[in-house]
Amino acid sequence: MKLTNVAGLLLATGLLSQSYPVNAEVEYSGVFTVEQRFFLQDAAFPEQARAQTSLTVTPEVFYDWNDGYDRITFKPFMRVDQYDDERTHADIRELMWLHAADSYEFKAGIGKVFWGQTESLHLVDVINQTDAVERVDGEEKLGQPMVSASYLMESGAISVFVMPYFRERTFAGEEGRLRPLVPINNDNAVYESEDEQQNIDFAIRWQQTLGDWEVGLSYFDGTNREPLLLVDGAIETNDLLLRPYYQQMQQVGADLLWVNGAMLYKLEAIHRKTDLQSFYAAVGGFEYTTVGVFDSVYDIGWLMEYQYDERDNSFFAPAQNDLMVGLRWVWNDPDGTQVLFGYVQDLDDTNTYSGFVEASSRMTDNWKFTINGYFFSADSPTDPYYVVRRDDHLEINVEFFF
Repeated sequence: MKLTNVAGLLLATGLLSQSYPVNAEVEYSGVFTVEQRFFLQDAAFPEQARAQTSLTVTPEVFYDWNDGYDRITFKPFMRVDQYDDERTHADIRELMWLHAADSYEFKAGIGKVFWGQTESLHLVDVINQTDAVERVDGEEKLGQPMVSASYLMESGAISVFVMPYFRERTFAGEEGRLRPLVPINNDNAVYESEDEQQNIDFAIRWQQTLGDWEVGLSYFDGTNREPLLLVDGAIETNDLLLRPYYQQMQQVGADLLWVNGAMLYKLEAIHRKTDLQSFYAAVGGFEYTTVGVFDSVYDIGWLMEYQYDERDNSFFAPAQNDLMVGLRWVWNDPDGTQVLFGYVQDLDDTNTYSGFVEASSRMTDNWKFTINGYFFSADSPTDPYYVVRRDDHLEINVEFFF
């Protein structure tokens, strides 16, 4: 859909200069979603429900001018949840001005940046904070205030990021599912930096395509997106809370993709350093695609990835020595139907594993459905999956595109 004669709004907000014509065209679109979660086991806490309904709306507005060299993108997000007050929230995913030229581009505002190649984990992806109340797989991110510049050379693209404000991670409330035994205090975080949320973070990334290879190298210096969880309160009165503690960190990352015919080889590796620990982590594997399996229209992709992390039983790093196997089933139909299955086994403990299924298809040009399932198993109270062992669930979404 298109809306005209609204450039005056952009002028009023200072996002558009008077030197550009004000009769340009603004385009808008969006998605409205009804989501239903069904949990397969009784809740660990009496205030938690077996079923949970929520509504989301994600409009998107973008405006081009200067012969397409400049663009403003605005993408807000809002969810209203039936039970969990912490899951009822709003965010600006993007409010970004982009200026592009032949060999460089400049961005300023609130944006999203993705780094990475692997399927099961994204270790090098550290720019945006995880919106943990959205999905258990950590794929949803909060918008990040930033200024960035990228320069394209024959030897690759260099991108520099300056982030003047930190976004705290979201967590489920006491009535929400997928939370630890002790509730997390979302309103009283602690910071290593004296500047707290105003600490200025920096990042730089080089990426290049070399024949069949895609290579990325990155460095980040700033506030760790994964907090430590500190116990706050008195055990005697059973009045305990967990307070997020955000450290400063330095991280070096590398991500690789090698395309060898029908085989994709993928790798992500990091070294992260804080005042309390220094560790290596990596995930790597392959995806092999069989096109037209058994002379049909279907494509089948076979996936396998190994996950390694030097940390022991970190709440945010359950994969220390794990193997993921998966299958991607692509129907190649007009509705874009595809299904992804995955199973992750802890190689140190046969009783610890997780699984997922993600399926989606269009019903009409404007309607789409997705069905996601997530499953967990752990016997040891020190295992990160132990706190969600009763939170196996199906998630059904009906999406309307406007």
